[in-house]
Amino acid sequence: MNLEGLNKVARAMVTPGKGILAADESSGTIKKRFDAIKVESTEENRRDYREMLFRSQEAMSKYISGVILYDETIWQNAKDGTPLVKLIEQAGAIPGIKVDEGTQALPACPGELVTAGLDKLAERLKKYYERGARFAKWRAVIDIGAGIPTMTAIRVNAHALARYAALCQAAQIVPIVEPEVLMDGDHDIDRCYEVSQRVLNQTFRELRTQRVELEGMILKPNMAIAGKKSAKQASVDEVAEMTIHLLKACVPAAVPGIAFLSGGQSDEQATAHLNAMNAIGNLPWRLTFSYGRALQAAPQKAWSGRAENVAAGQRAFTHRARMNALASTGQWATDMEKKAA
Repeated sequence: MNLEGLNKVARAMVTPGKGILAADESSGTIKKRFDAIKVESTEENRRDYREMLFRSQEAMSKYISGVILYDETIWQNAKDGTPLVKLIEQAGAIPGIKVDEGTQALPACPGELVTAGLDKLAERLKKYYERGARFAKWRAVIDIGAGIPTMTAIRVNAHALARYAALCQAAQIVPIVEPEVLMDGDHDIDRCYEVSQRVLNQTFRELRTQRVELEGMILKPNMAIAGKKSAKQASVDEVAEMTIHLLKACVPAAVPGIAFLSGGQSDEQATAHLNAMNAIGNLPWRLTFSYGRALQAAPQKAWSGRAENVAAGQRAFTHRARMNALASTGQWATDMEKKAA
């Protein structure tokens, strides 16, 4: 393992004013998104849609540092035969790959999940590296509810995240470590903070145990935020302050950067929260975005599966990428959204 090389890639992924596009939706997830815009989820349509994003020259070259791909996408070629991975590289962004194989029920822990995909991961990583991937992603899912999460679920998922991260670094691939505490429940921000703290502390304990080099990884956490069904929603400033407090308490300064997931927040909400955190400033790591839906909902709708809408889809994508890029340096403001609209 060459730590200097890993650190160089990790730092490039969190270049100031840029962030990561999560285009790694599983076949099931992209089908749901396509159903919403009345587009059939065929391999060709999925390819055309992602090609539209990767050929958005302004967005990709100015605001996107890396792209997380799904297994199907990393092997696909654009309509003209160019590998999609090459389109990403030509725009100056880094190709990455989602390597987990989704979740399964955790035995003896009703309602809790563990992420699968460690078997044969070492061989898969070799092939992905040869194809051009320089970073990977693995998502652990922690739900908040009555009596959950259990310490069992937290430990098992943290262990798997660290095993994955160690295998990635051995393959000269930067791991994005994603322990996601879901915002689906009716819990308030304090409960989210408390659970997220337990999850992050356990994750870093495991990363150290398994000798993962912190300088050669990126963290992709949730923000400290109230559940979607909570009657008590927190303000933008409260989310920013509590999230920074949480990260300072749990994340070592050796980690080069933190790229947040949007986790079901609206487009503007995800941007506003990131901006408010960067406005606080004086942080040991770079804070940016690794958004999926919050970057893609607008371009998906504008495109709607029609070739004549490609330019409109690209404009919508460029706008969201630019807004988040500004937020990653604390320079975004609400009126910028209205101006563009």
